[in-house]
Amino acid sequence: MNASFIGRCARRLAVAMVVKALFGMMPSACAEEPAQQVAAVATPTITIDNFAFSQPTLTVPAGTKVTWTNRDDMLHTVVDEAKSFKSDPLDSGDSFSHVFDQPGTYKYFCSLHPHMTGIIVVR
Repeated sequence: MNASFIGRCARRLAVAMVVKALFGMMPSACAEEPAQQVAAVATPTITIDNFAFSQPTLTVPAGTKVTWTNRDDMLHTVVDEAKSFKSDPLDSGDSFSHVFDQPGTYKYFCSLHPHMTGIIVVR
């Protein structure tokens, strides 16, 4: 046997082993469960503009984070009547967020302009 014949046999054997190894891994890879995709949940945003909350009533599932963004030229706040949440004064462009974990009805207002009111219904 010459050296080139032995070299070709060794290469063929190496290729065969790699192919066998790759195909040997395929059944286990195919048997794995596909990764579950997590659906992105949009954060509801209530805009404060012209001395009003953009959505007088908003209904959300429990666990939802709601964000208020002040688009007005005046300072505003977001205060729950039951005092479970309260923002600092929001300047134009500022935002405040609160996560609603418990079902219920949450009435809120602007403490600087009490005629500004809204309701979050959590289911």
